[in-house]
Amino acid sequence: MLESQLLQAVLAFLAGLLIGSFLNVCVFRLPRDLSVVRPRSFCPGCEKQIAWYDNIPVVSYLLLGGKCRHCQAKIPLRYLIVELATGAAFALCVAVLGPTLAALKWSVFSAILITLTATDFEERILPDEFTLGGAVVGLVLAAVVPIDAGIVTFLLSNALGLRMASVAEALVSSWIAGGAIWLVGWLYEKVRHREGMGFGDVKMIAMIGAFLGFQETLLVLILASVLGSVIGIAYALITKKDMATFELPFGSFIGFAGLVVALWGHVVKPLYFPS
Repeated sequence: MLESQLLQAVLAFLAGLLIGSFLNVCVFRLPRDLSVVRPRSFCPGCEKQIAWYDNIPVVSYLLLGGKCRHCQAKIPLRYLIVELATGAAFALCVAVLGPTLAALKWSVFSAILITLTATDFEERILPDEFTLGGAVVGLVLAAVVPIDAGIVTFLLSNALGLRMASVAEALVSSWIAGGAIWLVGWLYEKVRHREGMGFGDVKMIAMIGAFLGFQETLLVLILASVLGSVIGIAYALITKKDMATFELPFGSFIGFAGLVVALWGHVVKPLYFPS
Protein backbone atom coordinates (compact mmCIF):
# COMPACT_ATOMS: atom_id res chain seq x y z
CA MET A 1 0.00 0.00 0.00
CA LEU A 2 2.76 2.42 1.00
CA GLU A 3 4.80 1.52 -2.08
CA SER A 4 1.79 2.16 -4.30
CA GLN A 5 1.20 5.58 -2.72
CA LEU A 6 4.87 6.47 -3.10
CA LEU A 7 4.84 5.44 -6.76
CA GLN A 8 1.72 7.53 -7.38
CA ALA A 9 3.34 10.56 -5.73
CA VAL A 10 6.54 10.12 -7.78
CA LEU A 11 4.56 9.86 -11.02
CA ALA A 12 2.55 12.94 -10.04
CA PHE A 13 5.80 14.81 -9.35
CA LEU A 14 7.18 13.89 -12.77
CA ALA A 15 3.90 14.91 -14.42
CA GLY A 16 4.07 18.19 -12.52
CA LEU A 17 7.60 18.82 -13.81
CA LEU A 18 6.39 18.36 -17.39
CA ILE A 19 3.38 20.60 -16.83
CA GLY A 20 5.64 23.14 -15.14
CA SER A 21 7.88 23.16 -18.21
CA PHE A 22 4.86 24.05 -20.35
CA LEU A 23 3.76 26.67 -17.83
CA ASN A 24 7.15 28.33 -18.24
CA VAL A 25 6.42 28.62 -21.95
CA CYS A 26 3.11 30.29 -21.08
CA VAL A 27 4.80 32.68 -18.62
CA PHE A 28 7.21 33.87 -21.31
CA ARG A 29 4.96 33.86 -24.38
CA LEU A 30 1.45 34.88 -23.29
CA PRO A 31 2.45 38.39 -22.08
CA ARG A 32 4.15 38.87 -25.48
CA ASP A 33 1.13 37.61 -27.46
CA LEU A 34 3.13 34.67 -28.83
CA SER A 35 1.78 31.22 -29.59
CA VAL A 36 2.48 28.65 -26.88
CA VAL A 37 2.53 25.90 -29.53
CA ARG A 38 4.85 27.20 -32.26
CA PRO A 39 7.72 27.71 -32.78
CA ARG A 40 9.59 25.22 -30.63
CA SER A 41 11.30 26.47 -27.51
CA PHE A 42 14.10 28.92 -28.25
CA CYS A 43 16.63 31.01 -26.38
CA PRO A 44 15.46 34.65 -26.12
CA GLY A 45 19.10 35.74 -26.27
CA CYS A 46 20.43 34.08 -29.44
CA GLU A 47 17.03 32.82 -30.72
CA LYS A 48 18.44 29.34 -31.42
CA GLN A 49 16.00 26.49 -30.96
CA ILE A 50 16.55 24.45 -27.83
CA ALA A 51 17.32 20.77 -28.39
CA TRP A 52 15.15 18.23 -26.59
CA TYR A 53 18.03 17.16 -24.37
CA ASP A 54 18.45 20.75 -23.21
CA ASN A 55 14.74 21.01 -22.44
CA ILE A 56 14.35 18.29 -19.81
CA PRO A 57 12.67 19.81 -16.73
CA VAL A 58 15.08 20.62 -13.88
CA VAL A 59 17.79 18.24 -15.17
CA SER A 60 18.77 20.35 -18.18
CA TYR A 61 18.83 23.55 -16.12
CA LEU A 62 21.22 21.98 -13.62
CA LEU A 63 23.45 20.36 -16.26
CA LEU A 64 23.72 23.62 -18.21
CA GLY A 65 24.46 25.59 -15.07
CA GLY A 66 21.48 27.83 -15.73
CA LYS A 67 22.93 29.10 -19.04
CA CYS A 68 22.15 28.71 -22.73
CA ARG A 69 24.38 26.12 -24.41
CA HIS A 70 25.00 28.42 -27.41
CA CYS A 71 25.27 32.02 -26.19
CA GLN A 72 25.78 31.44 -22.45
CA ALA A 73 22.92 33.80 -21.64
CA LYS A 74 21.54 33.18 -18.15
CA ILE A 75 18.34 31.16 -17.93
CA PRO A 76 16.03 32.82 -15.37
CA LEU A 77 15.79 30.96 -12.07
CA ARG A 78 12.04 31.19 -12.53
CA TYR A 79 12.19 28.19 -14.90
CA LEU A 80 13.54 25.95 -12.15
CA ILE A 81 11.21 27.34 -9.49
CA VAL A 82 8.03 26.94 -11.56
CA GLU A 83 8.87 23.36 -12.52
CA LEU A 84 9.74 22.31 -8.97
CA ALA A 85 6.76 24.13 -7.45
CA THR A 86 4.34 22.50 -9.88
CA GLY A 87 5.89 19.06 -9.35
CA ALA A 88 5.75 19.48 -5.57
CA ALA A 89 2.11 20.62 -5.63
CA PHE A 90 1.06 17.70 -7.82
CA ALA A 91 2.96 15.21 -5.66
CA LEU A 92 1.45 16.58 -2.45
CA CYS A 93 -2.11 16.43 -3.79
CA VAL A 94 -1.77 12.86 -5.05
CA ALA A 95 0.19 11.64 -2.01
CA VAL A 96 -2.56 12.82 0.34
CA LEU A 97 -5.72 12.51 -1.75
CA GLY A 98 -4.70 9.66 -4.05
CA PRO A 99 -5.42 9.58 -7.80
CA THR A 100 -8.83 11.22 -7.30
CA LEU A 101 -10.84 14.06 -8.83
CA ALA A 102 -10.08 16.11 -5.71
CA ALA A 103 -6.35 15.70 -6.33
CA LEU A 104 -6.91 16.73 -9.96
CA LYS A 105 -8.84 19.84 -8.93
CA TRP A 106 -6.25 21.12 -6.49
CA SER A 107 -3.38 20.23 -8.81
CA VAL A 108 -4.98 22.22 -11.62
CA PHE A 109 -5.69 25.13 -9.27
CA SER A 110 -2.06 25.08 -8.08
CA ALA A 111 -0.77 25.11 -11.67
CA ILE A 112 -2.96 28.11 -12.51
CA LEU A 113 -1.83 30.06 -9.44
CA ILE A 114 1.86 29.25 -9.98
CA THR A 115 1.62 30.54 -13.55
CA LEU A 116 -0.17 33.74 -12.56
CA THR A 117 2.26 34.35 -9.71
CA ALA A 118 5.21 34.10 -12.11
CA THR A 119 3.72 36.23 -14.90
CA ASP A 120 2.68 39.01 -12.55
CA PHE A 121 6.06 39.02 -10.81
CA GLU A 122 7.97 39.21 -14.09
CA GLU A 123 5.68 41.16 -16.40
CA ARG A 124 2.95 42.69 -14.17
CA ILE A 125 0.45 40.86 -16.39
CA LEU A 126 -2.22 38.31 -15.49
CA PRO A 127 -3.19 36.55 -18.75
CA ASP A 128 -6.90 36.03 -19.42
CA GLU A 129 -6.14 32.48 -20.50
CA PHE A 130 -5.45 31.66 -16.84
CA THR A 131 -7.80 34.09 -15.05
CA LEU A 132 -10.98 33.89 -17.13
CA GLY A 133 -10.11 30.43 -18.44
CA GLY A 134 -9.32 29.31 -14.92
CA ALA A 135 -12.68 30.62 -13.69
CA VAL A 136 -14.45 28.42 -16.26
CA VAL A 137 -12.39 25.42 -15.15
CA GLY A 138 -13.26 26.19 -11.53
CA LEU A 139 -16.98 26.21 -12.31
CA VAL A 140 -16.72 22.89 -14.15
CA LEU A 141 -14.75 21.25 -11.34
CA ALA A 142 -17.23 22.57 -8.76
CA ALA A 143 -19.73 20.10 -10.24
CA VAL A 144 -17.49 17.07 -9.61
CA VAL A 145 -15.67 18.25 -6.46
CA PRO A 146 -18.17 20.46 -4.60
CA ILE A 147 -16.81 23.59 -2.94
CA ASP A 148 -17.49 24.24 0.73
CA ALA A 149 -21.19 24.85 1.30
CA GLY A 150 -22.33 28.44 1.68
CA ILE A 151 -25.60 30.33 1.64
CA VAL A 152 -26.26 29.52 -2.02
CA THR A 153 -25.80 25.79 -1.46
CA PHE A 154 -28.02 25.97 1.63
CA LEU A 155 -30.82 27.66 -0.30
CA LEU A 156 -30.62 25.71 -3.56
CA SER A 157 -29.32 22.23 -2.73
CA ASN A 158 -32.82 20.74 -2.40
CA ALA A 159 -34.02 22.33 -5.64
CA LEU A 160 -30.90 21.79 -7.78
CA GLY A 161 -29.07 18.95 -6.11
CA LEU A 162 -25.67 19.20 -4.44
CA ARG A 163 -23.58 19.30 -7.62
CA MET A 164 -25.50 22.05 -9.41
CA ALA A 165 -25.87 23.98 -6.15
CA SER A 166 -22.07 23.81 -5.83
CA VAL A 167 -21.70 25.28 -9.34
CA ALA A 168 -24.13 28.06 -8.39
CA GLU A 169 -22.15 28.65 -5.19
CA ALA A 170 -18.92 28.89 -7.21
CA LEU A 171 -20.51 31.28 -9.72
CA VAL A 172 -21.95 33.61 -7.08
CA SER A 173 -18.71 33.52 -5.07
CA SER A 174 -16.79 34.43 -8.21
CA TRP A 175 -19.04 37.40 -8.93
CA ILE A 176 -19.09 38.67 -5.35
CA ALA A 177 -15.34 38.28 -4.80
CA GLY A 178 -14.43 39.86 -8.13
CA GLY A 179 -17.01 42.62 -7.73
CA ALA A 180 -15.87 43.46 -4.20
CA ILE A 181 -12.22 43.82 -5.17
CA TRP A 182 -13.21 45.87 -8.23
CA LEU A 183 -15.20 48.21 -5.98
CA VAL A 184 -12.22 48.65 -3.64
CA GLY A 185 -9.99 49.47 -6.61
CA TRP A 186 -12.55 51.90 -8.04
CA LEU A 187 -12.90 53.74 -4.72
CA TYR A 188 -9.12 53.92 -4.35
CA GLU A 189 -8.78 55.41 -7.82
CA LYS A 190 -11.45 58.01 -7.08
CA VAL A 191 -9.84 59.03 -3.79
CA ARG A 192 -6.15 58.84 -4.76
CA HIS A 193 -6.55 59.65 -8.50
CA ARG A 194 -4.31 56.74 -9.48
CA GLU A 195 -4.93 53.10 -10.28
CA GLY A 196 -4.64 50.93 -7.19
CA MET A 197 -5.96 47.63 -8.50
CA GLY A 198 -5.54 46.34 -12.04
CA PHE A 199 -8.47 44.60 -13.70
CA GLY A 200 -6.31 41.50 -14.01
CA ASP A 201 -6.33 41.25 -10.21
CA VAL A 202 -10.14 41.44 -10.28
CA LYS A 203 -10.36 38.56 -12.76
CA MET A 204 -7.83 36.55 -10.75
CA ILE A 205 -9.88 36.96 -7.58
CA ALA A 206 -13.02 35.94 -9.48
CA MET A 207 -11.21 32.80 -10.63
CA ILE A 208 -10.15 31.99 -7.06
CA GLY A 209 -13.74 32.48 -5.92
CA ALA A 210 -14.88 29.85 -8.42
CA PHE A 211 -12.48 27.33 -6.89
CA LEU A 212 -12.63 28.20 -3.19
CA GLY A 213 -15.92 29.94 -2.52
CA PHE A 214 -16.33 33.38 -1.00
CA GLN A 215 -15.15 32.76 2.58
CA GLU A 216 -11.81 31.22 1.65
CA THR A 217 -11.30 33.81 -1.10
CA LEU A 218 -11.70 36.50 1.55
CA LEU A 219 -9.03 34.73 3.60
CA VAL A 220 -6.77 34.73 0.51
CA LEU A 221 -7.24 38.50 0.14
CA ILE A 222 -6.45 39.14 3.79
CA LEU A 223 -3.29 37.01 3.68
CA ALA A 224 -2.20 38.55 0.36
CA SER A 225 -2.74 42.08 1.70
CA VAL A 226 -0.67 41.39 4.82
CA LEU A 227 2.14 39.76 2.84
CA GLY A 228 2.05 42.50 0.21
CA SER A 229 2.15 45.27 2.79
CA VAL A 230 5.01 43.83 4.83
CA ILE A 231 7.17 42.57 1.95
CA GLY A 232 6.31 45.48 -0.36
CA ILE A 233 7.17 48.15 2.21
CA ALA A 234 10.35 46.34 3.23
CA TYR A 235 11.46 45.99 -0.41
CA ALA A 236 10.68 49.62 -1.18
CA LEU A 237 12.64 50.81 1.85
CA ILE A 238 15.64 48.56 1.16
CA THR A 239 15.82 49.55 -2.51
CA LYS A 240 14.82 53.17 -1.77
CA LYS A 241 11.87 53.04 -4.14
CA ASP A 242 9.32 55.86 -4.11
CA MET A 243 6.35 54.44 -2.21
CA ALA A 244 3.98 56.72 -4.13
CA THR A 245 4.94 55.25 -7.52
CA PHE A 246 6.21 51.76 -6.64
CA GLU A 247 4.14 49.14 -8.48
CA LEU A 248 3.55 46.14 -6.25
CA PRO A 249 2.96 42.81 -8.05
CA PHE A 250 -0.15 42.17 -5.95
CA GLY A 251 -1.21 39.30 -8.20
CA SER A 252 1.90 37.40 -7.11
CA PHE A 253 0.91 37.77 -3.46
CA ILE A 254 -2.65 36.72 -4.28
CA GLY A 255 -1.30 33.65 -6.06
CA PHE A 256 0.98 32.66 -3.17
CA ALA A 257 -1.78 33.23 -0.63
CA GLY A 258 -4.19 31.19 -2.76
CA LEU A 259 -1.74 28.29 -2.84
CA VAL A 260 -1.33 28.38 0.94
CA VAL A 261 -5.08 28.52 1.63
CA ALA A 262 -5.99 25.84 -0.92
CA LEU A 263 -3.25 23.32 -0.15
CA TRP A 264 -3.48 23.77 3.60
CA GLY A 265 -7.27 23.79 3.78
CA HIS A 266 -8.03 21.04 1.27
CA VAL A 267 -4.94 18.82 1.24
CA VAL A 268 -2.77 19.10 4.36
CA LYS A 269 -5.29 20.05 7.07
CA PRO A 270 -7.76 17.16 6.38
CA LEU A 271 -4.84 14.73 6.74
CA TYR A 272 -3.83 15.90 10.21
CA PHE A 273 -7.13 17.36 11.43
CA PRO A 274 -9.89 15.23 9.91
CA SER A 275 -13.40 16.49 10.57
